[in-house]
Amino acid sequence: MTLPMIAIGVTLAVIAAQRADAQLDAEDAQRLFYSSRYEEAAARVAGACDATGDLAACELRTSALLFQIKRAIGDAPDKDKAWKACSLCQHLMPLFLAEIAKGQATARARLRTDAGDMDALFLLGKLDLNYVWLQLGTLGKKTGWGEYWEARRSLDKVLKESPAHVRAKVARAWIDYIVDTRMPRGTKWLLGGGNKKRGLLAVREATTVPADFYAQTEAMFALWDMQVREKQWDDAVASARRLAQDFPDNADLRRFLAERDTNLQQ
Repeated sequence: MTLPMIAIGVTLAVIAAQRADAQLDAEDAQRLFYSSRYEEAAARVAGACDATGDLAACELRTSALLFQIKRAIGDAPDKDKAWKACSLCQHLMPLFLAEIAKGQATARARLRTDAGDMDALFLLGKLDLNYVWLQLGTLGKKTGWGEYWEARRSLDKVLKESPAHVRAKVARAWIDYIVDTRMPRGTKWLLGGGNKKRGLLAVREATTVPADFYAQTEAMFALWDMQVREKQWDDAVASARRLAQDFPDNADLRRFLAERDTNLQQ
């Protein structure tokens, strides 16, 4: 074998090893994320957007950063005051915005090359929604409507092409649910309308569609979250117990189940 051939073989082996390591990091990050260990999940895929343009890792990191900020803010009635008092949030926000911008730029570049790239289209929509949910849900700011409409159009296009796309079904269901439950009645129609019953039904259906483990996990967590919001306690407990079998270290699940057990005993 000639030296150039050996060099090519070594290079390919290094690339394969790097891809395998990145895959392991992504899987570890997903397990950490669904175990509610958001800081560790974000750290596991730090730099993935820069190094490889890995949109899935970028979306996961922004989700982990979003949930860190959400946890730090909590349920404070005065979100603006809570935000200003949150030193961790001031540190995380620039990281979140930078990751969102990099992911959006990568996804849009891929779509300019191939408008039918369903993976890029879905992940663009998901990145957009992470930005909107931070602004609207966590900070209480009614902004990010450009991202909202881009996400809505992206997800609708993905679902038109692949109606059984579990993650797209879940993300689109959240739009229906949040617009119906969080937006004033007079402005819902400006956002294309919403329907929480339709959103809940879509998520429930998504949990029955064959998909990979973490897509199904995302659907189950969405179902549990909506059931809690709707105070469907029996169903929420059943969903939480099912999730806890796979993610026993998730502190949010443990706390919820402990609280429900306490309520039943009183």
